[in-house]
Amino acid sequence: MHVKRSTLPGVLHTPYIFLIPSFLYMMLVMGYPILYAVNLALRDPVTGELTFNNIIVAYKYYKFNEALFYTFAIILAVITLDFIIATLAAIYFFTYKFKVSQLVFYIFIVPLALSDVAAALIWYAMLSPTGYFNKFLLSLGVIEDPIQFFGYAFRDRTFIAIVLAEVWRTTALVFIILYASIQLLNKEYFEAADVFGFNFLDKLRHIILPLLKPAIESALVIRTLFALQVYATPLVLSGLDIPVLSTITYYWFTERFNVHVASVYALLIGFITLTLGILYIRVLRVRYEV
Repeated sequence: MHVKRSTLPGVLHTPYIFLIPSFLYMMLVMGYPILYAVNLALRDPVTGELTFNNIIVAYKYYKFNEALFYTFAIILAVITLDFIIATLAAIYFFTYKFKVSQLVFYIFIVPLALSDVAAALIWYAMLSPTGYFNKFLLSLGVIEDPIQFFGYAFRDRTFIAIVLAEVWRTTALVFIILYASIQLLNKEYFEAADVFGFNFLDKLRHIILPLLKPAIESALVIRTLFALQVYATPLVLSGLDIPVLSTITYYWFTERFNVHVASVYALLIGFITLTLGILYIRVLRVRYEV
C-alpha cells in the first residue's frame, strides 16, 4: 500500500496534536503553581524585589538540617520496610491459597483506607503511657513502669512510632501494585525453575524481581512522593520535636505567616522528589534486547 507524500506531514504531526490537551493540563495544574512558587521564593516579602534572602533564611533556620535528616531517615526506613513486607506478602498470596486467604487479604489492605491523621491517632492511643501496648506489657509483668514513646527526651522512640505508623498505613499501597503485577507473571517460569532446582531465593533473584521491575519503579516513585509529603503522622506524634520538610513548610506558612520562605521549602520537596524519580527510572529502567 502506497501513501501519498502530501499526507505524510499530517500523519507525522497527529501524535503531537493528541498530546496538546495533556500538555495544557500539565501546564495549568503543575506548571503554573511551580512558577508561582518560584516567584514567591525569589521575592522580598516587603518590597517585592528579586532576592535570594528567602533561600538564606530557609537554610539558616535552626531546624532545617534536622528536618532534612529526619525526612530522609523516614523515607529510607519506611520505603525499605514497605517493599520488604509488600514483596513477601505479594509472593505469599500469589503462591498459597487457603480458605480465608481473601479475608486475610482484605484485612491486610484495610489501613490503606485510613487517613494519615487517623492512623497517627490509632498508634498514639496504642503507644501512649496508658495505651494498649503498655497495658499489655504491664499485665504480663514484662515491665514495671510504662514505656514512654513521646516527648522531646524520647525522640528515638517517637521516630520508631512514626515509622511503624507509616509502614502500617502505606504498605498496602505498595502491596496492591506488586500483587497486581505478580499475578501477570507466566507460571511456566516458575515450573521451569522447579525443574532446574531453584529455591525461593533463586526464584526471587532471577525471576520475580527482574520481571517486577516496571511495577517496582512505579511503586517507588509513588511511595517516595507520598513519603516526602508525610505531614500528619510526625505532627500528631511529635509536634515539631521531630521536624520534617513538610511540617516546617506548614509552620512557616501558618505560624510565621511567611509564604515566601514556605515556598522555598515546597520547591525543595519538589526538587528532591524529581531527583529521586529520575534516579529510580535510570536505575530500574527495563532494557529490552532485540
